[in-house]
Amino acid sequence: MRAFFDVPPEELANWLRARGERSLRARQVRRWLLAGRAESFEAMTDLPRELRAALEGEYVPLGTRIVRHLTARDGTHKLLLGLPDGQLVECVLLREDGRHTACISTQVGCGMGCVFCASGLNGVARNLTAGEILEQLIRLRNLLPAPQRLTHVVVMGMGEPLANLDALLAALDTATSKDGLGIGARHVTISTVGLPAKIRRLADLGKQYHLAVSLHAPNDELRTRIVPTNDKTGLEAILAAADNYFEKTGRQVTYEYVLLRGLNDSVEQASELARLLRGRHAHVNLIPFNDVTGLPYRRPTDEALAAFVNRLRRDRLSVHVRKRKGSEIEAACGQLRRETVEVSVPASAASPEPVLTTRV
Repeated sequence: MRAFFDVPPEELANWLRARGERSLRARQVRRWLLAGRAESFEAMTDLPRELRAALEGEYVPLGTRIVRHLTARDGTHKLLLGLPDGQLVECVLLREDGRHTACISTQVGCGMGCVFCASGLNGVARNLTAGEILEQLIRLRNLLPAPQRLTHVVVMGMGEPLANLDALLAALDTATSKDGLGIGARHVTISTVGLPAKIRRLADLGKQYHLAVSLHAPNDELRTRIVPTNDKTGLEAILAAADNYFEKTGRQVTYEYVLLRGLNDSVEQASELARLLRGRHAHVNLIPFNDVTGLPYRRPTDEALAAFVNRLRRDRLSVHVRKRKGSEIEAACGQLRRETVEVSVPASAASPEPVLTTRV
């Protein structure tokens, strides 16, 4: 049975008409899932009982299932979701200062090959559907007590978002709609390793989403070592596309930089990064590496981090160091899925009872 959000609207309308029901019933179901927090058709009490039974025989309201639910002392929640085909995907809820931020995935795995990232260690299995992307937001929102809601979305989980742009845009259209989850478009950040043609396409759409470009190095030689796909693009084309995004949308571009001890965290590399971004309306988001079992990279020392920040600020660059959250629950994208796959959670685990794990 297919998940409700993956059924084309015309097909659902025809299915309803064949049962003597008006197409507005589909809007009622959407309202229950998006605003009413229902997770079963039976809970949709303003639908006729016969229709609820028919829906249960044909569709499922949510196609994902919670395989693991981890919580951290800082209030971070991480969900490992099982998909209908047995694949696993991760999403995270970050809570701080009244903000409720959902970090979501767009692919099962990742094909970009960034050397420090757990998401791509086994490559990419497939793209997520628009419904599977949207359901991550619904699952995370449902962790919040009513009337709290999601305030921000960062598309920084598993996968390269621009490699699955059509499905992502469809999910975000619903998420940012007044009849959807009501999240402001300016509170949505899409992070990309840098696909110039897709960045330009996104700019042409005129959306007010915030763009974050993952640099991780100040020159092509080092960046290709860290981000292998850079050999097909290069920094010049990526930065030109990012400049175009700013020109078309007026939205400041963020440049993300994961700091890896002894590889890209020197003061000299900070100086080179400052020269690269000089004159651009840019913000730099520095991300000290979260250690991943099985990878040789390490978090920078506090002294190296401080020196890197100070060098960038000398050039009057806007700099922020991302706060470490959820470290004890493998909140870095891909870690929990990798751990779970390695201990072989079977696809047959799709029972109605989720497997919950809480770490304090």
